[in-house]
Amino acid sequence: MNKKVNTLLFVLGATLFNIIVTIACFFALIILYIRFVIPSLPEESHAIGFAPLFMASIVITFLIYRVVLKKLIKKYDFEKYFDNIFVRKITNKN
Repeated sequence: MNKKVNTLLFVLGATLFNIIVTIACFFALIILYIRFVIPSLPEESHAIGFAPLFMASIVITFLIYRVVLKKLIKKYDFEKYFDNIFVRKITNKN
């Protein structure tokens, strides 16, 4: 496989990883919310906490992703296996 295919597979894998971790964090936070917070709240305000839980799961996922990516960068030489996505190649216009 060449660098472009490796890059595409990495981006797809990282996206799938982000989605799975976000869903897992959201469900874990919902379980904790239902178990510990809902019993102490009035019945009318039970649904209010779900939006902050979703935002918290996104933040937690971002932090987990950064830690995992740093470990992968230390373990593998990304320049050897992956192509640059956002950097333009400089061409000589003579």
